[in-house]
Amino acid sequence: MSEKIISSQAPEPVGSYPHARKVGNLLFLSGVGPRQKGTKLIPGVTLDSDDNIIDYCIETQCKGVFDNVRTILEDSGSSWEQLVDVQVFLTNMKDDFKIYNQVYAEYFASNQPCRTTVEINCLPTPIAIELKCIATVFKGVSTLNNSEQGE
Repeated sequence: MSEKIISSQAPEPVGSYPHARKVGNLLFLSGVGPRQKGTKLIPGVTLDSDDNIIDYCIETQCKGVFDNVRTILEDSGSSWEQLVDVQVFLTNMKDDFKIYNQVYAEYFASNQPCRTTVEINCLPTPIAIELKCIATVFKGVSTLNNSEQGE
């Protein structure tokens, strides 16, 4: 049995999925981007009138993604320090990897989970980075305030 978790503090999912699922002592996060809760605006992204990307700042987006991951972890009874695996999806490895890697090193200075970084063609919203994470969960912490029971 697994528990669906919807964070009350994180940006709303862009589809029909929870922010996370708890299975035993593991927490699996759905893909997380840099959007801010309650808005469709994406920090660090400038769009034209047809919603095409004119310009973006990968540093701003990285910080937004990392902050959103932290929020979901904490709302789920886990923490940044309990991340054990991070999959990173970049849409422009050549131009963005160096800055992303620098920001990543700042955020993960004390905790260094396993990491995979891949380049992909695009993401479902006009963002340049998304994270998919696995963490452990504190024992004895209830997530009943922000979750639903699922199968």
